[in-house]
Amino acid sequence: MPSHNNCLGLFAIRSTCLAIILSFFPAISMAEPAGELKPTDVTKTKNYSPYAFRDFPDQVFFGDMHIHSNLSPDAGLLGTSLSAGDVYRAARGETVTSNTGQPFRLVRPLDFLVLTDHAEAMGLASMIRESNPVLLSSTRGREVWEGFQGGPESAMKAFGTLLVYTEIGNDPFSDIDMAGSIWPDFVKLADTFNEPGVFTAMTGFEWTSQPNGNNLHRIVVFADGADKTSRVRPFSLFDSQDPARLWDYMENYEALTGGRVFAHVHNGNLSNGLAFTAGTFDGTPMDAAYAARRSKWEPIMEITQMKGDGETHPYLSPDDEFADFERWDVSNLTGSAPKKPEMLRYEYARSALLTGLEVEAKVGVNPYDFGFNGTTDSHTGLASSGEENFFGKFAGTEPSPDRHNRDVIPAADPKLRIITAQESASGLTGVWARENNRAEIFDALMRKEIFATTGTRLRVRLFAGWDFKPGDELVPDFAGIGYTRGVPMGGRMRARSGDAAPTFIVRAQRDPDWANLDRIQIIKGWVDADGKAKERIYDVAVSGDRKIGVDGRVRTPVGNTVNIETATFNNAIGAPLLSAFWRDPDFDPSQRAFYYVRALEIPTPRWTTYDSVFFKVPLPERVPATVQDRAYSSPVWYSP
Repeated sequence: MPSHNNCLGLFAIRSTCLAIILSFFPAISMAEPAGELKPTDVTKTKNYSPYAFRDFPDQVFFGDMHIHSNLSPDAGLLGTSLSAGDVYRAARGETVTSNTGQPFRLVRPLDFLVLTDHAEAMGLASMIRESNPVLLSSTRGREVWEGFQGGPESAMKAFGTLLVYTEIGNDPFSDIDMAGSIWPDFVKLADTFNEPGVFTAMTGFEWTSQPNGNNLHRIVVFADGADKTSRVRPFSLFDSQDPARLWDYMENYEALTGGRVFAHVHNGNLSNGLAFTAGTFDGTPMDAAYAARRSKWEPIMEITQMKGDGETHPYLSPDDEFADFERWDVSNLTGSAPKKPEMLRYEYARSALLTGLEVEAKVGVNPYDFGFNGTTDSHTGLASSGEENFFGKFAGTEPSPDRHNRDVIPAADPKLRIITAQESASGLTGVWARENNRAEIFDALMRKEIFATTGTRLRVRLFAGWDFKPGDELVPDFAGIGYTRGVPMGGRMRARSGDAAPTFIVRAQRDPDWANLDRIQIIKGWVDADGKAKERIYDVAVSGDRKIGVDGRVRTPVGNTVNIETATFNNAIGAPLLSAFWRDPDFDPSQRAFYYVRALEIPTPRWTTYDSVFFKVPLPERVPATVQDRAYSSPVWYSP
């Protein structure tokens, strides 16, 4: 009988059995337990598994970084009943009942969410509903409470009174600690819903500065849990309307708690020229210190959301056929002042990037080297960003047959009025990270390895460097080559001597539940020898049999499969995946420049077209029937 068949029972030949067993496992040492291998060990031997020591971000996570519950006064006082807990549950993919009693569910759960209720009068609506004795002890609190007991007209008057006090900058509830009674439970709730590896719940708030009705709002995002965030209170416009004072607040938070925090701007298009100037809040020119502080504390900007797309404008980019997209460009946030053409260059992302290059040339620091994110800015508590699943952005604009012509921004001048039909389904933030947890998501946001979409979950990835070669865009290990030979989106290329031009590899992949892709473009901006800001668009990958011309453009549209009468489309055109290698043909090593990717989907029905079919109502005249959703990568920068 072969001895190895009875090894465990035959003590006399135990040594022989052990030798036979070990012969099958020669790499295992019996001298000490097999511990976790160290990354340095990879240099000692060639490993069969190519993934054993991979440490770069290789997963994409989608989330919403700007959303409101009933704790925000401009949500709760206008009909939103969904609580902060409801917001998290909906984002996690649960079916919830909307503010108007309709069932709602996302096509797929989000990976992360930052709940960002307004710092000003946080929880006021809840206090009014429950006749909170703390609120009633305040003179102004009782006045507002009484106004909301008298029906819709009285309630709107009371809300208007509150906004007047807000505009003045005086806290109408300074005699009570409203935030103090809400904030501790608010931040603990994020910890309750946070489930590393499954769903990341993060804490934030909105700072609502709007001097003279011009939008200067910031979204503040914390990396930390309640153990740190509960040690502070939200910073409100009643504390200051100057962004530099918000930076002070964030700096003090980090010093006090050892935590991490940043802010991002939203809706420069409603700032009437104040969002991205070359000066400070009081109008003086930026110096290096100010530019450095802005770059540090505001590393990303919200390029798209429900109040319009903020990439560029036809006035600023007349040669860009895709610039006329989801525009709100007639006034400021309150509809109190008309837009003037000279304001536009200080409101949009592309021109802001150019302004950043100009400032850098003068003071040595770029204040606007930001990455791009997209959000819903939903005031319904529902992170709804899909055209086919559009639940409005306010309780009063949830699905109904008559919602299209309701006021979103009422204005004395009808030309400055914004209606519900103009609300955008936007948007989402895509994050490249290693794991789905707070630290990894926050790190990716800080290094700007993120991209914005106008609502769908298409993916885009960009690498820039000097050593990419044609064909690198086609290899399976696209990211591995990208990190080895270049820098990812959000990075900065180091200058190289000689006449080499930078090279890029880019890849875009369709949302598996949605539309094929039309094309990938690289947008370049630079400052020439005369100090003038310039921009140019290059088509680098296109679907179908279209060819890119010698000017770097494809002028033939991808086509359109949308049936407006049925609100349907199909993927008979376009491509599920596009990739490209590109070398800048017009590179000048003496000129500062930025590059970012815009990936476009084929046309699909706009949410107003879905409404038209579902409710059997006419299409609204002020918006198109179709939309080409898109993604924007964070830029990469080159400096001489």
